[in-house]
Amino acid sequence: MRRLLITNYELLTMSNSPVTIVVVPRERYQFARESLESLYENTAFPFNLVYVDNNSPTQLQQYLSVQAELKDFKLIRSNRYLSPNEARNVGLSFVDTKYVVFVDNDVIFAPNWLTALVDCSETTDATVVGSLVCQYQPFHEIVHCAGGEYFSAKASIEFAAGKPQPSDRSRWLLEEKTPYQNQRIDAVCDRLKRATTGFVEFHSMLVRTEIFKEIGILDEKFCCTKEYLDFCMSVTRAGGTIYLEPNSVVTFRTHPPAPTMNWSDLPYFMLRWSDAWELGNLRHFQQKWNLEESKYFQRRYKKLGTRRREALIDPLMAKFSFLGKQQQKWFKKRLIKLEKRLNRYLTNRYAKASDRPLDLDSSQGKKSWQANVRAVPNQLTTNN
Repeated sequence: MRRLLITNYELLTMSNSPVTIVVVPRERYQFARESLESLYENTAFPFNLVYVDNNSPTQLQQYLSVQAELKDFKLIRSNRYLSPNEARNVGLSFVDTKYVVFVDNDVIFAPNWLTALVDCSETTDATVVGSLVCQYQPFHEIVHCAGGEYFSAKASIEFAAGKPQPSDRSRWLLEEKTPYQNQRIDAVCDRLKRATTGFVEFHSMLVRTEIFKEIGILDEKFCCTKEYLDFCMSVTRAGGTIYLEPNSVVTFRTHPPAPTMNWSDLPYFMLRWSDAWELGNLRHFQQKWNLEESKYFQRRYKKLGTRRREALIDPLMAKFSFLGKQQQKWFKKRLIKLEKRLNRYLTNRYAKASDRPLDLDSSQGKKSWQANVRAVPNQLTTNN
């Protein structure tokens, strides 16, 4: 590994570290404790920590409170569910360091993951650096995301140049490609190099904090999907650079098919992957970036609720394997119909109950990225 341009990083402490890690929930809470323990066990580079407790179950809430006191990190609790981007913006408002590193609460870290991210940004002057993200167990063996591209090579050049539309059509055509996905690291390691890329994902992402003065905070209308594309597209349009750093390796625990979910995680999971959130998110993505109504979007619209079915209905159906194929098909259709009704009810109930006071308007640009969320104590509490 190359020598850090931040020399003698071993002499850094929390008080003068250039890094603040912001942990937010991805879709559930059952791996949060394992993830936090992994973070402290495998991070040599000194860091500050801001942990956004997104209305977690009581047992986890109590655990985080104890750990915040023991390890002296800032714990922010919301008494209503936040989308991942909302939670990141809340955490971001407490960041005053050179770098912010966004990680999800289901991530397991390989040793020196953070050192490698900082080294990449210091060496290349990268605006954004993403870890090599893996999936499944054993950890750190199967590639999930090693960077990627979202447009053709020609369209990417035109987009980075600031053109409102490509030269050969009226809208941009989304062509998301993620190399080496589902392949073993040991089979592709000779091709995994530090390099510029179109996007990296929020599972583990280092960002130069100053970029938010240019692009504003994260877009909260991206409440459940493609928020990493939106952010990386915004960085590219602002003239920033994005790198993959394969020496930084993490694994996230909830890639489908994920382990059986805890019942206490169901309310947030149902909202996080609700039809309403996903549909609104995808439509906003199309409109914001002038994207074609391509086969990609058509498939996504038809498959609304897939993650909920995979996590909830498919395991239930496995218990009825004694039924005939036609009976199973009939029963599954009824379960899907019932689940969709329940999902609409829960989503509508959340929308009515939430007065959504966290007004962090990304359209306000430079002044808004450090909005004073402390002004809404009825919704957020901090440990210090």
